[in-house]
Amino acid sequence: MKRLLVIGIGAGDPDHLTLQAAKAIARTDVFFLVDKGEVKDELVRLRQDLIAEHGRPPYRIAEARDPERDRDASAYTAAVQDWRSRRALACEALIGEELTDGETGAFLVWGDPGVYDSTLAIVEEILQRGNVTFEYEVIPGISSVATLTARHRTSLNQVGRPVHLTTGRRLAEEGATAEDMVVMLDAHCSFTGLDDFHIYWGAYLGTPDEILVSGNVAEVGDRIRELRAEARARKGWIMDTYLLRRTPHADR
Repeated sequence: MKRLLVIGIGAGDPDHLTLQAAKAIARTDVFFLVDKGEVKDELVRLRQDLIAEHGRPPYRIAEARDPERDRDASAYTAAVQDWRSRRALACEALIGEELTDGETGAFLVWGDPGVYDSTLAIVEEILQRGNVTFEYEVIPGISSVATLTARHRTSLNQVGRPVHLTTGRRLAEEGATAEDMVVMLDAHCSFTGLDDFHIYWGAYLGTPDEILVSGNVAEVGDRIRELRAEARARKGWIMDTYLLRRTPHADR
C-alpha cells in the first residue's frame, strides 16, 4: 500500500517545525511540491530547505504547477471548487506516477492542514475517484492564527466567549458576528468601518518580512491598508491574518 503524509510545517519560521513533523519528513521517500509560480517561489524554497535539513536521502522531489484560479468570478464557491478539482487531478498524477507501493509520499502544508487549507479535501477527492489508493496521515502544524496571537502577546479567546473564524469575504457580507473574530483570506481590508474593534494584524508571519500592527481600527486601519498595498506590490503576494476584538473587552 502507498502511504501519504500531509505535514503541517508552520507559518513561515523554520523553527515552527514540530518534532513530529521533522520525524515525518525523515521517513518520506517522495516529496510532492505544487509550484504556485515565480511570485511565490520563496514558499517553495522554504519547503526545499526543510527537506534538505530533515529529509533522509535518497529521497525524491516531484513537482507540478498549480492550476490558475479565476479570482474575479462572480460565483466564488464554484470557482474554488473548479480550481480544487483541477489541483486534485495534478496531485493525483503525482501520486500515481511518482509513488510506488510500499513508499511514503508527503505534501508539506503551510501552517496547519486543518485551518483554511484545501489539501485534505483534495486528498479525499483523489481517494473518492478511486484511480489511486493509499493510506494517509495528517501531521498538525503551527497555524498563522497561533503565530499571530503569540507575536501580539494576546490570547485567542476571552473567558467564556466564543471566537468566530471567518474570511474577509464573509466579514464584508455579514459584518461583525462576534466580539472576537479571526479573519483570514481578506484581500479587501474588510475591517474598514468596524471602529469599535481593536485589531491585531500580521502579514508574512514567522518570516523575515513579518509585519505587525495593533490598535483601534479607527486609528490604525489606514496604516494597515497602506502597509498591505506596499508589501503586496513589492513581493507580488501577501498572506495576512488578523484578530478583531470589540474594544470594551480588549484588555481582558
